[in-house]
Amino acid sequence: MKIGVVSQWYPPEGVFIPGSLAQGLAGRGHTVRVLTAFPNYPYGRIFPGWKQRWRHRETDGPVAVRRVPTYPSHDTSATRRALSHLSFGASSVLAGSAWLAGVDVTYVYHPPPTAIALAALLRATRRTPVVLHVQDLWPDSVTGSGMASVGRLGRALETGIGELMRTAYRTADVIVTISPVMAEQVVARGADPDRVRVVLNWTDDSLFRPVPVTPEARSVLGHRGRCTVMFAGNLGLLQGLDTAVRAAAAVRERMDLVLVGSGADEDQIRRLAVESGADNVRFVGRRPANEMAALYAAADFQLICLRDLPELRGATPSKLQAAMACGVPVIASVAGDAAALIQSSGGGLVSRPGDWRALAARFAEAAALPRQRRDEMGRQARQVYQDRMSLRVGVDQFEDILAKLNTRRGRR
Repeated sequence: MKIGVVSQWYPPEGVFIPGSLAQGLAGRGHTVRVLTAFPNYPYGRIFPGWKQRWRHRETDGPVAVRRVPTYPSHDTSATRRALSHLSFGASSVLAGSAWLAGVDVTYVYHPPPTAIALAALLRATRRTPVVLHVQDLWPDSVTGSGMASVGRLGRALETGIGELMRTAYRTADVIVTISPVMAEQVVARGADPDRVRVVLNWTDDSLFRPVPVTPEARSVLGHRGRCTVMFAGNLGLLQGLDTAVRAAAAVRERMDLVLVGSGADEDQIRRLAVESGADNVRFVGRRPANEMAALYAAADFQLICLRDLPELRGATPSKLQAAMACGVPVIASVAGDAAALIQSSGGGLVSRPGDWRALAARFAEAAALPRQRRDEMGRQARQVYQDRMSLRVGVDQFEDILAKLNTRRGRR
């Protein structure tokens, strides 16, 4: 097959799903062309060494890539974020029609919803089928993040994004969601249930895998010989890390919480740690991706934390796959599909989202578990990842979806 991939985010950015899928499909003999933006996530600044320009082309192994200029932004301004997404939609349409001419099917990574603009054009003019891969529910995740305006402007934004998503759902021949609850939610928002599929997200299997514990990694985490829980990723507005800090403060004599990463909510979380006397909470900052498996191994548990919002009950945070792939047990302050997956796998402990007392109890429980039990939980998590969530499983499922669409198109 000739497959077009449209995603605003692509390596060397840390959004790995589009890149790993493109590589996986190309590795199976398919011709893959990618249309994307110049790398700027998560800082909202073009990466050093890159310069935006038209007609940029490159190769990523067997994958051909074209990048188009955008307005880069990833801060807390809804206006600047909207300009970033709209600029990619416009640039992709202007530059992408010729680049993806002749593809048999187009894969679109969402968010943002404007990424489907080119695929919709190709479907209308060339009858090219579209697969929409939904990672977040919009407008819910935008309004729930606190970035959107309130009042009349906020309602107008929510209505506009909602209509844009309904159009995207109608346009797509297949809508792939990352969890069963999210599948139900997109159907409730107007998607045809016969077009909806569920494919669990994977992680970068080459980076996230079981590795030995090293003194260097323990030193980075400041491990001091007691239960160490690590949160790795975006310290953002949807993570609800105030719950984690309050919980850690309540059991400060029994465990340590280490936050690896940065984000829009970092300053507030740092202030809360000081105000609550949580001297067992440490901030490490961002670390290179190739160091993360060692840091996962050096921690006793990984923390998964999300705010208690209806739209997040269908979310499966990428850090969950990373922890499970590394064979590390998790403590989760989440609801919905992520909680169900952890409980069914036996790979961790779950508490109600937004309830710091419940999470503190889980921290204390984790600290009391013997090493043998922790190791067993990690092995169970690893097995479930390999069986249900690995890159191989994900590429298998997408290849089947794309092939069936291509066959159906040939019969028209």
